[in-house]
Order: sequence, then structure tokens, then C-alpha cells
Amino acid sequence: MLKALGSGMLGACALTLIHETARRYIDDAPRMDVVGMRAIAKTFRAVDAEPPVPLHETALVGEMVSNSLYYGLVGLGDAEDGVRNGAALGLAAGLAAVYLPEPLGLGRQPAKNSVETNLLTVAFYLLGGIAAGAAYQALSSEEEQTL
Repeated sequence: MLKALGSGMLGACALTLIHETARRYIDDAPRMDVVGMRAIAKTFRAVDAEPPVPLHETALVGEMVSNSLYYGLVGLGDAEDGVRNGAALGLAAGLAAVYLPEPLGLGRQPAKNSVETNLLTVAFYLLGGIAAGAAYQALSSEEEQTL
């Protein structure tokens, strides 16, 4: 379980690093941080509470925790299938990030070119999943070698 959680955290770190770097240098970069801030604000307002300040950092922490747990699901499969399973998790997360915010009342990502942004969103989550899967596969094979 520790390998899975560690792998999930590595995938989440990779995803967050990619997102945060891209938002600084790419005009139409995915802005899941904005969607996360909306989700936090909406949740707090639903219970008549003020959203936490600073909201951006709170959203990043929430994304790190939730993405770590999600990508940690890579540990449910066989270690030799880690990269494949991580890619499947990443693809599913990317598609959900593109298609679910609007139906959930969180609006769309702020971008001029939504096609490019949507493709980047899926690609970033896919890379995070692959990183988690590769980490799980490497940690598992390393453990087998030491036995």
C-alpha cells in the first residue's frame, strides 16, 4: 500500500509541476487550479462559510491530496502492468477534467482556444498517470530484486 501511495504522490507531483509550469508559460494552458478554487468556494458557500484564504494554495493542496489518492489506485493492479494502468487512470482523469466541470456547476476552464486546452488537459493527466505507473512498477521490481 505504501508503494501505491508513494507512486500516487509522485504522479500528483508530476501533474502539479506540469500544470503550474504550463500556466506560467502557455497562454491557453489548462487551469484546473481555477476549477479547483471554484469547487472549494462553492463547497464552503453551500454550508454558509467563507472560503479559505489563500484560495489558490488551498486548491493546490486539495489537488495534491486527491490526485495522490487517485493515482495511488495504480497499486490495485499487477506491478508489471503499472505503466499501462497508470496511463488508463491518467486518461480517465484527463477526460473527466475536460468534461465534468460544467455539469458539476464549476464552469469551463478559462481559455481562448478550448480545443488546445482540452488536449493539453488530457495529456497532462495522462503524463501524471504514466509517472505514477512507472514509479509503482519500478518500486515493485526493486522490491522483488532485494528479496
